[in-house]
Amino acid sequence: MSMIFFACVVRVRDGLPLSASTDFYHTQDFLEWRRRLKSLALRLAQYPGRGSAEGRDFSIHFSSFGDVACMAICSCQCPATMAFCFLETLWWEFTASYDTTCIGLASRPYAFLEFDNIIQKVKWHFNYVSSSQMESSLEKIQEELKLQPPVVLTLEDTDVANGVMNGHAPMHLEPAPNFRMEPVTALGILSLILNIMCAALNLIRGVHLAEHSLQVAHEEIGNVLAFLVPFVACIFQCYLYLFYSPARTMKVVLMLLFICLGNMYLHGLRNLWQILFHIGVAFLSSYQILTRQLQEKQSDYGV
Repeated sequence: MSMIFFACVVRVRDGLPLSASTDFYHTQDFLEWRRRLKSLALRLAQYPGRGSAEGRDFSIHFSSFGDVACMAICSCQCPATMAFCFLETLWWEFTASYDTTCIGLASRPYAFLEFDNIIQKVKWHFNYVSSSQMESSLEKIQEELKLQPPVVLTLEDTDVANGVMNGHAPMHLEPAPNFRMEPVTALGILSLILNIMCAALNLIRGVHLAEHSLQVAHEEIGNVLAFLVPFVACIFQCYLYLFYSPARTMKVVLMLLFICLGNMYLHGLRNLWQILFHIGVAFLSSYQILTRQLQEKQSDYGV
């Protein structure tokens, strides 16, 4: 008899669903519990560790570690020990498949929907394999639950009524906007390396000159700023290449202008070839930023 009906993996900090099983039931009661689970996922940061909410026919169990949480809707006949053992297994499988960087950069719901295959296998294992075959794992979880019992939530804690959760301001459940960029190219990686190198050179020269100017003359402040402003601009260029930002063209032009003006101001402290190198890297980075576009918006899955 199936006791685990639905499972999903969410990101703790904002409740973004990362993956979920796709074979859930469509009864009205079950869909209501799906809505409760979705509401609870938005507030998982308030409940670190393990927790449960039980009703007449279904129960929600969740287990969160770090920025990843696993959640499940189970039959009320499903022992809490088995549910939490299932969630822990699911958590280990997910974190072994995806690194924290990918998880942190996910911008659309169900970005790792292919993990559903693993969810199905683990769910089938816990639904149909006898408890005696999982005895050691269940005993381990049972001991942990004795030492640190899960948080027990009421149905009101998971309820969404008229768009207001427990008297708090409404929280919108629209999918996160899809701002996934095109893959990084080899030339883009080269521009990042050169940009970081230019930023480091500007920072080292600027800090050294700042230490010297404090002891000698205040006229050097302009030269210090001419090193440090391009340093900030180089770092911001790296950010613009890696991540989407509104008004990107205007920001690219502004950063390029800062770098060019700063290096022109430093004529005398840098020779012509050094100035051309820094400006050339800035132009290369600007070109890479402007040519790296957003991927076409992929339709969200109806999970």
